Amino acid sequence: MEITITFLLSFFIAVIGVAPPGLLNMTAAKISLKDGHARGLVFCAGACVIIAVQTFIAVLFARYLSNHPEVVSVLKRVAFVIFVLITVYFLLVAKKIANKPKQEREPKNKKSRFFFGIILSALNVFPIPYQAYMVITIASLGWFNFETINMYTYIAGAVTGSFVVFYAYIFFFDKIKSNKLKSQKNMNKLIGLVTGVIALITLINIIREM
Repeated sequence: MEITITFLLSFFIAVIGVAPPGLLNMTAAKISLKDGHARGLVFCAGACVIIAVQTFIAVLFARYLSNHPEVVSVLKRVAFVIFVLITVYFLLVAKKIANKPKQEREPKNKKSRFFFGIILSALNVFPIPYQAYMVITIASLGWFNFETINMYTYIAGAVTGSFVVFYAYIFFFDKIKSNKLKSQKNMNKLIGLVTGVIALITLINIIREM
């Protein structure tokens, strides 16, 4: 039961982190539309390899921090500031640039989709601090411990959740593309609200520790 809970928590945490339109999921959808679902899934597989490594690093980092509460106290304050800034960005700033077209480079060699996924995923380092913070949070709530089996289960859940989101983008790309602007604006608001709630929870935890 404990392993199942760990997997589900990791799965949903990964879904929340990967669901907003970004370079990886949108690139996966575009590759699928241009070269077929098979190549899109190969790209996703490459991206998920790096996501597994990043999640492993994040869990190790979280385990270290859990043994050094004085460091966690400082990082909570840093995290609060970061989440406030992210909230302000997505609620006030991002909507102003939603109309600007974006150009993304893709490799001409179709056989390199797997490595292309690895490279793009490696450039995205956000999952490490995000996963580390979430692991510390659920561990502090007693929903996760750092036993080896739980750590690997968490990584499996993160990879599975990320792949499911990538596949959803591939499957529903036509709908997402036809409503790109509306979807982007709504997603920006959703991200802003989620990060705002996280910032509020972090602030409450900081106040309780004072």
